[in-house]
Amino acid sequence: QVRLVESGGGLVQAGDSLRLSCAASGLPFSRYVMGWFRQVPGKEREFVASITWSPRSTDYADSVKGRFTISGVNFENTVYLRMNSLKSEDTAVYFCAARSITAQLYNFWGQGTQVTVSS
Repeated sequence: QVRLVESGGGLVQAGDSLRLSCAASGLPFSRYVMGWFRQVPGKEREFVASITWSPRSTDYADSVKGRFTISGVNFENTVYLRMNSLKSEDTAVYFCAARSITAQLYNFWGQGTQVTVSS
């Protein structure tokens, strides 16, 4: 059974930093693309960042490039999202997701963690 568990959300002020963690179990981590998405009530879920392992590569939404960093520890089955210079518009529920490297859609999702940035 695949399980993704996010942690690390909270309430911070604009300009602060936060690190989210996603612990994955039940899937061969090295053969999956791990991603972070976020959603604001009333809006569609949007892509934030993703990471692949072999070869290691990352991808970011334009809105977070230069501020957010996705990383991970393959043998620990954990992926992180370091968020710097947070803005009020980063306020959202952040979700960890996984998809097979051969798939186009993410088919495993965590329960989400709330990030609130006060201005």
